[in-house]
Amino acid sequence: MAQKPGIPKGTRDFSPAEVARRNYIIAVIRKQFELFGFQPIETPSFENSSTLMGKYGEEGDRLIFKILNSGDYLGKVDDKLYAQKDSLRMTANISEKALRYDLTVPFARYVVQHQNEIDFPFKRYQIQPVWRADRPQKGRFREFYQCDADVVGSQSLWQEVEFVQLYDTVFTALGLKGVTIKLNNRKILSGIAEVIGAKDKLIDFTVALDKLDKIGEDGVKREMREKGIAEDAIARVQPLFGLEGTIADKLEQLSGLLHTSEEGKRGVEELRFICDTIAEYGLQTAVLDLDVTLARGLNYYTGAIFEVAAPAGVAMGSIGGGGRYDDLTGIFGLKGISGVGISFGLDRIYLVLEELNLFPEAVTLTSRALFINFGEEEARYGLRALMALRKQGIRAELYPDSAKMKKQMQYADKRGIPYTVLTGENEIREGHYTLKNMETGEQKAVTLQELGAILSGT
Repeated sequence: MAQKPGIPKGTRDFSPAEVARRNYIIAVIRKQFELFGFQPIETPSFENSSTLMGKYGEEGDRLIFKILNSGDYLGKVDDKLYAQKDSLRMTANISEKALRYDLTVPFARYVVQHQNEIDFPFKRYQIQPVWRADRPQKGRFREFYQCDADVVGSQSLWQEVEFVQLYDTVFTALGLKGVTIKLNNRKILSGIAEVIGAKDKLIDFTVALDKLDKIGEDGVKREMREKGIAEDAIARVQPLFGLEGTIADKLEQLSGLLHTSEEGKRGVEELRFICDTIAEYGLQTAVLDLDVTLARGLNYYTGAIFEVAAPAGVAMGSIGGGGRYDDLTGIFGLKGISGVGISFGLDRIYLVLEELNLFPEAVTLTSRALFINFGEEEARYGLRALMALRKQGIRAELYPDSAKMKKQMQYADKRGIPYTVLTGENEIREGHYTLKNMETGEQKAVTLQELGAILSGT
């Protein structure tokens, strides 16, 4: 007996209805990207391992899917190394490529490789799948799409302002009102680490702090202790967990906490500019919030950090995020190129829209009409009408077999096709079509022109 097929954990098949809904989200995001002046690019699904490794921190590196070299990959491994069973060292010998972890590092590689063809500042968007060897759970998959927009070649904070507006515009267009755009700055995190005497533990400090919403205050402190951060330093972090009030209030408290750190003060001023500008012009439906515990755990952020949370009451991780990365292209040899970008989590956005029943009914791509097949002559008569309808942009199809009418009607009903068209002997003789409304059961004789008008909704 043949084994029942399956798919890897953390991956999914998508039905026609699901693909239609995903395409709807992508179309809304793409439209707004282009309205804001971003241009599309695409990069390969896999990169050289050297391009990806070491760019996401230790935790990120562990989640990169490696691709085995083709051929006898083990034959090139030294016997001594093989005997040691050191998987990390052996991986470098048997795997030279890896699936991309995100779209930002491949974009940085793209910028460096094509720098002589690019006009800076370069505004690009990219909508492609990425892969992470993560533990699958609700809203977290091993294969998923990212929808990214980035600007490289400008240090202006007006870009950060525009990205906040872009988030607001996209989620408003999707009908997803009340998302929270959380904002922080990596300079503030560096300043805090400096003030508490843990500057040499910045990465450990930010990775632990970024987990506040998952493991709580006690869990964050425990992880900091495990990473060797001193107890008195952890005690000096305490004010961060209690920041309250408006954004202006929080910035004022941060100014006091960071008055001895030049880098920290720069971070506060950058946030103040962004937040004051947004306050001046307003947002449509999103809410801006300052979250000083937001770190996102990625090594390459150097300035603003963004994260978007779903509306209150929806249990979902972040549905968007990003930040400024002044030094990212430097790791590929191109110095002095500042960048900032954001990402939309397509799969999580889908789940949120589904949970809140926010998908428009018209999103499904089912046909407007099914032509019933009574035989070859009747099918030919129906096909002429089908060709005319399709020229008008009306989705319609012919049932391929001259099966019993009941079977064809049931097929239309299961597919959610709203109309069926009968083209029998009487219709051919009289030169019209019988249109049946599948919901009401009403049917009437119509001309081809009337048929097109009804099916197009005009």
